[in-house]
Amino acid sequence: MSEVIMYCTRFCPYCISAERLLKAKGVTANKIPVDHDMAMWGEMEKLTGRNTVPQIFIGDYHVGGYDDLAGLERRGELDALLEPVLSASKA
Repeated sequence: MSEVIMYCTRFCPYCISAERLLKAKGVTANKIPVDHDMAMWGEMEKLTGRNTVPQIFIGDYHVGGYDDLAGLERRGELDALLEPVLSASKA
């Protein structure tokens, strides 16, 4: 099943913005908090090659951070990526 996974911290404004954008699209991200878990932070860095939050995956596709997510939305590409997630949630 396709899902959205977001590595985040509780008070990061970019994490909050990403969550709001996804919710506006009808998607609830599976949030993985990394702010108090250095092992999980290390896993995020290993998976993404980045050390900033949020780090967002739609299915197996690594979107990147909030700016990347918002860029997909501006270019009209986000809906197509989210379609499998939305379809799975309706089933």
